[in-house]
Amino acid sequence: MPTPIKMPALSPTMEEGTLAKWLVKAGDKVSAGDLLAEIETDKATMEFEAVDEGTIASIEIDEGTEGVAVGTVIAMLAGEGESVEDAAKAAPDTDAAGNSDKAEKPAAKKDDGEAKAEPAKATPRESAEPQKAPAKAKPAPRKDGDRIFASPLARRIAEQKGLDLSEMEGSGPKGRIVKADVEDAKAGRPANEAKRGAVAGPANAGLDGDAPFEEEKVSGVRKVVAKRLTAAKQEVPHYYLSVDINLDALLAARKDLNAMLEAEGVKLSVNDLLIKALAKALMRTPQAHVSFQGDTLHRYQRADISVAVASPKGLITPIIRGADRKSLAEIATEMKELAGKAREGKLQPHEYQGGTASISNLGMFGIKQFDAVINPPQGMIMAVGAGEQRPWVIDGQIAPATVMTASGSFDHRAIDGAEGAQLMEAFKQMCEQPMGMML
Repeated sequence: MPTPIKMPALSPTMEEGTLAKWLVKAGDKVSAGDLLAEIETDKATMEFEAVDEGTIASIEIDEGTEGVAVGTVIAMLAGEGESVEDAAKAAPDTDAAGNSDKAEKPAAKKDDGEAKAEPAKATPRESAEPQKAPAKAKPAPRKDGDRIFASPLARRIAEQKGLDLSEMEGSGPKGRIVKADVEDAKAGRPANEAKRGAVAGPANAGLDGDAPFEEEKVSGVRKVVAKRLTAAKQEVPHYYLSVDINLDALLAARKDLNAMLEAEGVKLSVNDLLIKALAKALMRTPQAHVSFQGDTLHRYQRADISVAVASPKGLITPIIRGADRKSLAEIATEMKELAGKAREGKLQPHEYQGGTASISNLGMFGIKQFDAVINPPQGMIMAVGAGEQRPWVIDGQIAPATVMTASGSFDHRAIDGAEGAQLMEAFKQMCEQPMGMML
């Protein structure tokens, strides 16, 4: 029996993805473990492997198709001894969203004459559309009643160009409408013009004015960030605490440590030390190392630090797991690797899902101080700015020092003000007395 290859759920939160690239084509033989395609999830681009061996009978979803629902059949696999042609025909008639194109058909008539005399029943698609002028003739009915054979990509292009697929003939296999059939067709009035106007009009009317602009499609990562952070600000009662930190001792320690690690090819950044400082501070203040879970609090026994990294597709937070237990050299090496994968969109789910607290550093941009949005379900995030020369009281005397402002954002449902203040104090102490990180 032919095996349908379905859109996989590559993360616990994945509901749909983009079929970025096919690595096989119809007719290719594959074995278990062979790479089939690249799937773009809401956070990263991941490779999808074959589970069974056989021959790719058909590709049901074109590469580049966005919004492919998890569980949608994307290809058909013919097993050993099975007909490739029969396997291709066995593919379910669904679009990228997993919806069936096949309309309900009336019960079959024994007498063909009777069947022809009975008026055709309207499909759900037809009844939902505005009635067309009776004078306009349609092409001859397709096989399987009013079903329209078209690839998901062709459907999407047709919708963008305002084309009626029911009035087109396909040049693909079995009369299927493909990309080439709709690319050069003349566009009519978009079917969803009224809908677009109703939605986009009020939101954008008069805001752009006559300023020239380029339209950029929102990436999956940015959609997820927008959704999660909007929910965070709406549902999580934030409060903020800030401290000024003298970085001179930390910078001196970094210089000495880098001289020692030079032979190993490891170079510590200030951010690596701050990750370690936050991890140690969290372990010293367990009352602030928690997350709100409705009827319970999760109190963590290991510091998994999510580190905000800017990528071309949007913000993502790879995780240094067990940062409280790792050496600074281990944190530096791991952070360099994770940041590179994040910018390339190659992070695996286990590398960015989870985390017990977060840190965001905008100091490299000269930002002095800012308040970050908590990444639920975490209970806090530390925002650090740039170190700059400021007057500082040392042994009763005012002297210049490299000072950084750190701001903690806390979930008041889980962490009271005094508990948040204790964490900020511990973080400040770790930074100003960096030998404590080594203990």
